[in-house]
Amino acid sequence: MTEAIFLSASVPDPKQSPRYASTADSVAITAAVGALVYVTLGRRMLVWGGHPAITPMIWVVAESIGVDYGKWVKLYQSRYFKDDFPEDNERFQNVRFTDAVNDDRADSLRLMRERMFQEQNFEAAVFIGGMEGIVEEFDLFTKFQPDAQILPIASTGGAAIELADRLKSPPKGDLQDDLDYVSLFHRRLRIVPRELRYDRPSNQPQKREDRLWVAPPKNGGSDGSNSAL
Repeated sequence: MTEAIFLSASVPDPKQSPRYASTADSVAITAAVGALVYVTLGRRMLVWGGHPAITPMIWVVAESIGVDYGKWVKLYQSRYFKDDFPEDNERFQNVRFTDAVNDDRADSLRLMRERMFQEQNFEAAVFIGGMEGIVEEFDLFTKFQPDAQILPIASTGGAAIELADRLKSPPKGDLQDDLDYVSLFHRRLRIVPRELRYDRPSNQPQKREDRLWVAPPKNGGSDGSNSAL
């Protein structure tokens, strides 16, 4: 089964959540989301709950990578928000809809999130920027996926700072200071740059060492395979 990464991200609204907005860096949030998609797409399944600001960011990067992104992402969306679905939902071809509950926003979101966290095994969760909703997703995710790696990208500000402070083992400086998000995600998610992208998960070898690019042999010499790993 292809490994899954959960993304929880949003750009804090100053009117809705001034406390989180005061520390949020929208440029860093956009850069971190784009970097995560670049590092993972075609290598890991990426799962997130539909957000009108984040889904378009993911689409921009996904469109530029030559894989069947509809097979590599799962986008969850509650029908409670059916009047506000971003147009980008339709482009991903793999949207999982959950029912509205009692016409209640909180109950509907909880059902959607529980479905997300129960329907696959995650190896990691990445939290970027965000407001109260990201804190709620953190609490539920750690309940249903206690063995997954938790990566709050504190340098993006917002709720991610609070989540970093809540971890039992405080994050190292790179989650707070490293703005090279591509390098950060390669390192933290253990996805080496040599790992090939596959058009769809069914074509991806199960063993990670079998996914690595190997330089062709030169002049009939050694095949140069994997000796450094």
